[in-house]
Amino acid sequence: MAPLVAYHRVSTDRQGRSGLGLDAQRVAVEQYAAQHGGEVVAAFTEVESGKATKNRPQLAAALAETRRQRGTLVIATLDRLGRSVAFVASLMEQGVPFVAADRPNASPFELHIYAAVAEEERRKISERTRAALARKKAQGVKLGSPALPTINAERVAEADAFAAEIAKHLDQLGGEGYTTLTAQVDELNRRGITRRNGLPWTLAKLTAARQRFRKGRAA
Repeated sequence: MAPLVAYHRVSTDRQGRSGLGLDAQRVAVEQYAAQHGGEVVAAFTEVESGKATKNRPQLAAALAETRRQRGTLVIATLDRLGRSVAFVASLMEQGVPFVAADRPNASPFELHIYAAVAEEERRKISERTRAALARKKAQGVKLGSPALPTINAERVAEADAFAAEIAKHLDQLGGEGYTTLTAQVDELNRRGITRRNGLPWTLAKLTAARQRFRKGRAA
């Protein structure tokens, strides 16, 4: 098998410092290498939003190393490359082989679909975040006050918006016959609908997301 070059990405400095998300990405890549008899010869880590398409020096370095090694770039999940169809498509056009560890057999057509899903989720979450912040402002909450700094308000709004988006997916899955949490976890992961940090769903994480949505709706 060709040499493997790993690329990991987290969205915030906090995640980068704590290792949140990185450890799971490394495990996913290592498992892929072990299952396919490959060897990870280099690894690059980026702290950058998935919507950023220009300021990605570590990705550029990873691609250059992949070319030099005549190897394959491997990421834990496709959205670790980015949440933009155009960006993912441009990488595919560069001719550097890459594979997502969670979907190693995906065709180029399927990769475009998964990238489109990730981009649409990012767009909807952004819309819901803006709406949630607007509601807080209308309620008289001073987003820049010491009691509720803007960054904390944004994190809460983002989490609530994401929970609402996942709830819509669960409603759809329920209508398609996936009525148990176990079945919904499996189907979300199969469709490439990940958690906010890009990792696969577990029963515990999906239960927490459902509870957050119900709490927000009740409020």
